[in-house]
Amino acid sequence: MERMKLVLQYFQSNSESISNGICIILALVSVKLYTSFDFNCPCLPQYNKLYSLGVMIVPPIILFFLGVLVNRHTGVMMDEWTRPVGNRSKNPAVVKYLFSAMLQRALLAPMVWILVTLLDGKIFICAFSATVDPGLFSGVPNNTGLDIIKIMAKVPCKEDVIFRNSSFRKAVSRYVRCYSQAIGWSILLFLIILGAMGRLIKPCFDDHATFLQTRYWSNYLDVEQKLFDETCVLHARDFARKCVVLFFEDMTEDSILRLPHPPFITNGSESWEDEEERLHGVTKQEKMDQLLNKWYYSKPELDVTRKAHKPRACVTWEDREGRTLYSDV
Repeated sequence: MERMKLVLQYFQSNSESISNGICIILALVSVKLYTSFDFNCPCLPQYNKLYSLGVMIVPPIILFFLGVLVNRHTGVMMDEWTRPVGNRSKNPAVVKYLFSAMLQRALLAPMVWILVTLLDGKIFICAFSATVDPGLFSGVPNNTGLDIIKIMAKVPCKEDVIFRNSSFRKAVSRYVRCYSQAIGWSILLFLIILGAMGRLIKPCFDDHATFLQTRYWSNYLDVEQKLFDETCVLHARDFARKCVVLFFEDMTEDSILRLPHPPFITNGSESWEDEEERLHGVTKQEKMDQLLNKWYYSKPELDVTRKAHKPRACVTWEDREGRTLYSDV
């Protein structure tokens, strides 16, 4: 149980870990889909290859675009690539890094599907059984009245009557499956070697300091967008709460209470400042739309040494003739 908690904490630690977890889940889903897939080869020379290629190619394409869709790097990359320059310059290296990370994770599930199909061998048998030389095997069923190509195309259909009590179909299936598994293991070995060589050779040609900067700013973009979304959610909640409260207050009847003017007032300004601080001074729809528009078209420059402008509230009490009685400036 503790190990499971540690695994969940790792996957929830940052967006990169979450993306890795989603890609692993997609890979496992692809394996489950293949094992539960009802594979029925048409056993016809003109349709076997078409059907097999469809099963081999279409699900990986679906899994690839699904991986692109659920990957958070996709949204961050597109936001950074398409946004106007404004006060912040674009860094092509960051966009390239995000695209590479997105592509690697999106390709995991399709590669798992292709490798599983090759190692299983059923699709390969359906596609290429008609191309096998029947002279390599004994026991060819030649009393069926069919030509040899149609007989070989029926090899994937083990329930076919022409292969009853015959070892020919099993021999051809083993022969083709061997090639399929050899290709699958070769692709897997190539990918492992490619990844290992990339890990070993890349530091020799790339500047590690530049790589650290690129990874830092790519993570920054992700964290910045998250914080902005969270801040918008909190602001929307406070804004909605205040609108509802004002609505209910407007429904109450007016009452007049005459009291003498107090000699010194501070509570009114303090409560006003607390309310405004929760809303960051954005209390109108037009102002909120202006803020969101400015965030998209002119994101703030990456410099936190400057101080943000904070408007101060000035509360002034006047008499009926317009003379100032008290001001908290």
